[in-house]
Amino acid sequence: MRQRLIYILKHNAAIQYLYRVVMSFVFRMWGSFIRTDEKLVLFVSFMGKSFNDSPKVIYDYLQSHEEYKNLRCVWAFEDPSGFDGLNKVTIDTMAYFKTALKAKYWVTNTNIERGLHFKKKNQVYLNTWHGIALKYIGNDVAGRNDYNFDTIDYLCVCGDYDERVYKSAFRAQEKSFLRCGLPRNEELWSVSSKRKAEARLKLNIPDNKKVILYAPTWRESTNGGRSYDIKPPIHFDMWKHELGDEYIVLFRAHHQTTKVIGVKFDDFVIDVSNYPAVNDLMIASDLLITDYSAIAFDYSILCRPIFCYAYDYDTYLAERGTYFQIDEKYPNPSCRTEEELIHRIMNMDYFKECANTERFRDEFIQYGANATEECVKAEFGRI
Repeated sequence: MRQRLIYILKHNAAIQYLYRVVMSFVFRMWGSFIRTDEKLVLFVSFMGKSFNDSPKVIYDYLQSHEEYKNLRCVWAFEDPSGFDGLNKVTIDTMAYFKTALKAKYWVTNTNIERGLHFKKKNQVYLNTWHGIALKYIGNDVAGRNDYNFDTIDYLCVCGDYDERVYKSAFRAQEKSFLRCGLPRNEELWSVSSKRKAEARLKLNIPDNKKVILYAPTWRESTNGGRSYDIKPPIHFDMWKHELGDEYIVLFRAHHQTTKVIGVKFDDFVIDVSNYPAVNDLMIASDLLITDYSAIAFDYSILCRPIFCYAYDYDTYLAERGTYFQIDEKYPNPSCRTEEELIHRIMNMDYFKECANTERFRDEFIQYGANATEECVKAEFGRI
């Protein structure tokens, strides 16, 4: 039901506007009676679905540095029951909004205000966001005009491209741009062979196998928000016949995908959709297959081959829209069929593909080597 209500709010402009105006006013009034707690920090990752990504990297930094030990950190989750050892609150409840109104510091990769506007002037808001945008986001999506990041104090950007997109999509203010990259990606800039071996060991990858990470983006709901299933037209038995002697496949569904249909997982295709550390998956892999996902930008930091399997290229891009043409910017042109994709992998010049990826990275990412410390100093520097 909650998922269905979110879908309605996203796709009905009138209801969305009424909800935003009325509830923003209610929470601002409520907030005027709640005293700000100068030591309280509220964390939200992927709308309460996860304990990961840049907010967790920042949280871990705070926990490991003595000067921040006096802060009290609270995480918001859809289902807090599975996260032992943390101070928790259930997102979108009255307890959550009370915590948001009380906390001096907000840290998220999506949003804190849940589409509303109730931040107080003395609160400090850091939004790392969660990836470089290929697809239209925010107000650039047809029918959306509700994004307004003008009260965010610090918004992480990876380069000039991010700045242009965020001004358009989020009405973000240039003064808020924190030119540091994403904390979650910081370790990707200095991956050693030892770190790769450790990641492979965690994932129980056989010594004689190379790794393909397949990470498609999410697809819009086709049943009014009841589910966000994905059924990629893939015949992994054919992949196994052609690639199985040399490779295994790690299948990573998007965090908003509710179910993967038509894929049989085995010792060749391994489901890692719920594996908590996506960096381990990227570091352990030898090449990436994706489509329109921001993971292409993250992975490019490693300068390893990237292939785009765009089986629904025309329909998807027509419906969603992108900031640039994939075939003009990606490390190499997209593949529309499995046969083409497998042929490319089997006949690639690995070092040439690595150079293509490096060129792609340099066009979109200019910052990132010291992101975590820069975020912490900006958000909590007053302490």
